[in-house]
Amino acid sequence: MFDYFLPSTNYFGRDSVKVVGEKCKLLGGKKALIVTDNFLSQLPGGPVEQVINYLKEADIETAVYDQVEPNPKDTNVAEGLKIYEEENCDMIVTVGGGSPHDCGKGIGIAATHEGDLYDYAGIDKLVNPLPPIVAVNTTAGTASEITRHAVITNTKLKVKFVIVSWRNTPLVSINDPMLMLGKPAALTAATGMDALTHAVEAYITLNANPVTDAAAIQAMKLISTNLRQAVAYGKNIEARENMAYASLLAGMAFNNSGLGYVHAMAHQLGGLYDMPHGVANAILLPHVARYNLISNPQKYANIAQFLGENIEGLSVREAADKAIEALRRLSEDVGIPSGLAEMGVKEEDFEYMAKMAMKDGNAGTNPISGTEEDIIKIFKEAM
Repeated sequence: MFDYFLPSTNYFGRDSVKVVGEKCKLLGGKKALIVTDNFLSQLPGGPVEQVINYLKEADIETAVYDQVEPNPKDTNVAEGLKIYEEENCDMIVTVGGGSPHDCGKGIGIAATHEGDLYDYAGIDKLVNPLPPIVAVNTTAGTASEITRHAVITNTKLKVKFVIVSWRNTPLVSINDPMLMLGKPAALTAATGMDALTHAVEAYITLNANPVTDAAAIQAMKLISTNLRQAVAYGKNIEARENMAYASLLAGMAFNNSGLGYVHAMAHQLGGLYDMPHGVANAILLPHVARYNLISNPQKYANIAQFLGENIEGLSVREAADKAIEALRRLSEDVGIPSGLAEMGVKEEDFEYMAKMAMKDGNAGTNPISGTEEDIIKIFKEAM
């Protein structure tokens, strides 16, 4: 049996941000907390300003929390919750990439559930409805605007944890590629590789099925032919639109099939080193792929094709190896660092990170059930 989770309403396409006011009004909102980061909130005519204006047109008041960090922390959630309560907000509108979306979900959880957020780490531990959440997306990567995942950093333990629940899923998602134009090349590369990791892991995970495969396959094809162009020229609207489609499709896939060791390990790098999530994923992806290859060589051979490799005349295993080469090459082409050592990672932390990775909710759907020693070995290879 498989289940499928998505927001009840999704908008995609150029200038689709214009619907945000009317949709919030339909949800009965009177005052929305805008959850975003400082860069977007200070950008003249940018996504936050546009959203606030559309909400005003719909007679919806706003308050703003704009201190979300790249890896949202429990302290960010607490700060946002204080504004939500003091301003008597009744809904949440997240504007940005995965960090604002995850933080907004965290605020919604904290507003409706007692105790520490960390108590709710895991799957389906939320018991109360969250305030209405509308997610306006500005990056092509995390797909948090359509998923049931909230990834937050516990500042005491220095570990990322995931709260997975259908109650987390925003009621409305908006993907407007016009809001993604001109994003920095490094951000475009990292978020794009995050989307690719979602697609690859969703395709080979234990819970993959024909519906999730269809979304993951199309995402891989779009990323292989558009990510380089989006990184090279940030105002390439066709590449931006196709990357937005790819991110959305990859999110649809992993939201319903799960992920694997890449994400389980990347969360530890984010929690301990505050490493950008997409960068951590991109560095780890070829190494975890190599480890997982024996679980389904045919699927990896297929991945090689999806990424544009010519596998004619090759054995299945030779074609599967081509997939790993293609993953490495794409990372290199878009400027991802070559290894964890370049990011300041220390081997002395491997044991702790491996222990926490095995507890991560994403580890359970990896196609090979490994050990802490296996994870340590992969970390070493990725240095």
